[in-house]
Amino acid sequence: MSVLLIEAFYGGSHKQLMDLLQEEIRNCVLFTLPAKKWHWRARTAAPYFMQNVPASADYRILFASSVLNLTELVALRPDLGKLKKILYFHENQLTYPVQKCQERDFQYGYNQILSCLVADIVAFNSAYNMESFLTSIGKFMKLMPDHRPKHLEKLIRPKCQVLYFPIKFPDVSRFMLKNTLSHTKEGLDAKGIGGTSLLMEMPFQEQKCETANIININNLDQRPGHQKVESGDCCPWPERQHLCQGEGSQCATPLGHNVGSLQYQQRPLHIVWPHRWEHDKDPESFFKVLMKLKKMELNFHVSVLGEAFTDVPDIFSEAKKTLESSVLHWGYLPSKDDYFQVLYMADVVVSTAKHEFFGVAMIEAVHCGCYPLCPNALVYPEIFPAEYLYSTPEQLIKRLQNFCKRPEIVRKHLYKGETSQFSWAALHGKFRSLLTTEPREDL
Repeated sequence: MSVLLIEAFYGGSHKQLMDLLQEEIRNCVLFTLPAKKWHWRARTAAPYFMQNVPASADYRILFASSVLNLTELVALRPDLGKLKKILYFHENQLTYPVQKCQERDFQYGYNQILSCLVADIVAFNSAYNMESFLTSIGKFMKLMPDHRPKHLEKLIRPKCQVLYFPIKFPDVSRFMLKNTLSHTKEGLDAKGIGGTSLLMEMPFQEQKCETANIININNLDQRPGHQKVESGDCCPWPERQHLCQGEGSQCATPLGHNVGSLQYQQRPLHIVWPHRWEHDKDPESFFKVLMKLKKMELNFHVSVLGEAFTDVPDIFSEAKKTLESSVLHWGYLPSKDDYFQVLYMADVVVSTAKHEFFGVAMIEAVHCGCYPLCPNALVYPEIFPAEYLYSTPEQLIKRLQNFCKRPEIVRKHLYKGETSQFSWAALHGKFRSLLTTEPREDL
């Protein structure tokens, strides 16, 4: 194996990237630590990998995320120090929004700076991530009381490049009827409303399945104007027909015959929040917004997805009780199919993050047909057009308030951005080039 993949925090997008590389790139071998207690992973992963990565004359490249203290590892394992060393930044600790500033917090950012100094190539998942890191080095090093090293940004910057996180997007046609509407102008205009629609999303109270809340598709109305059409080219944004997990599913519920009815058109807005259950994603702000919508007596559904780790903010249990009548799904979905089905059923995806350098979940949700609402800050202006950005919580409330009253706005909307540039199909060439090297005589 010529490519040595090391992930000190094997979860979330870190796991997603390593799994993708191992699947798609030849001659890779992967060593990991579980995604728990990231502070301790950042501090202590190097000695673990020193002992658990076997020596091999076949290694040519070492690819690791910036959670790993690369400096410590190559000092402990001089054989690995001779490899082409690539450090990938999913996030950087120089701009991390710590809850309590303590002296020990300095170490995490300092480790990343040292790792950049020993790496041969430093790749970032966005331009925002790269620039926020590099331009913060000088200020960050001023936290040292004296004898500060100089010009570190100049030493590191030439090694740096932006390499967007590669997403293997799901085939959304899997979540459509096998026999669906042809891609016509009428279908585009209607986006699943009126006579061109085949399916409707049932209210939460009528669904008994906890995993995906997806309905059966057996009893379609075959009257004129409602008949099935042989499948044609489908557009991923318009005409999102909500499918069923299977005909034998316990949550299967027959459709109403008049799927173009007022009930379909006025079904509640479905909001999804698919982020890690940690404070840097600011769940408090998200739930405050939803609770205000509740007080306004606006009707909506919500699905709260994302991965939870050891310390879950208290707001999640509080919000679940308060929003119980509106909840469609609550909790992490290990199955990617189940996860994508929930995204496919949703109308709006919301971020309230205080710390975001790419946002895999937001981009996946947009690909599945959700209308994004993101802060006008962090990486989001780099990824999403201005139409989908908000600057204050009040603006977010106003947008969601309007969508709750008129959900057809987002259901008819065609996304004005581009997600294909973040696909594995678009990026695989860059990753393959990065993970190849000519054999070196000194190895």
